[in-house]
Amino acid sequence: MQKVRTALIAGASGLVGGHLLRLLLTSERYSQVISIGRHDLPLIHPKLEQQVVDFENIKSYAATLAVDDVFCCLGTTIKKAGSKEIFYKVDHNYVVQLAQSTAKKGAAQFLVVSAMGADSGSLVFYNKVKGEMERDVQQQPFNAVHIFRPSLLLGEREEQRTGEEFASKVMTPLSKLMIGPLEKYKPIEAETVANAMLAAATLEKPGVNIYPSDKIADLGKAH
Repeated sequence: MQKVRTALIAGASGLVGGHLLRLLLTSERYSQVISIGRHDLPLIHPKLEQQVVDFENIKSYAATLAVDDVFCCLGTTIKKAGSKEIFYKVDHNYVVQLAQSTAKKGAAQFLVVSAMGADSGSLVFYNKVKGEMERDVQQQPFNAVHIFRPSLLLGEREEQRTGEEFASKVMTPLSKLMIGPLEKYKPIEAETVANAMLAAATLEKPGVNIYPSDKIADLGKAH
């Protein structure tokens, strides 16, 4: 009989995180789901525990961080953050500090949303930050690290992102033409990414596992 586990999710108010939280709450794999964020979500569920945390001082929430699987959907945009420095803090520092803290508390798996093109050596700031985050997360002593690199995310966002909405309108009609090596560039539904994250956690594949967007689609649709 499979052990019933506990999960922690960071970033449940976001596009992927919102779908993922609902999946975790309905999954028989988890008896408890802890959601951490800057504010409570308007959701009540018998399996859900919400913790308002200060990500600047995440290490101080030691008791909350003692879980089996950690799902990290933290992320912002440079426009929303207001500066490159704040963007780096959210998309790199907060993620890596969460990984460090949960690894110390014995978490087995860390599953994180990154981005297509992530590369610590990139000259593109966004891709470089995502790549450095991936590099530093991989250094933590988890049994498994799962990194998801989706292409353009589709779904209803709370905040308006004009650039992404425009890209979606342009790319979605072209997606049927993206076959073979181009499949990883297809826009992908946020719900599919969430499904893939839960599927990967269930597989419990050890080591570092990186999923480009086409592999995310395969895994998410199969779950």
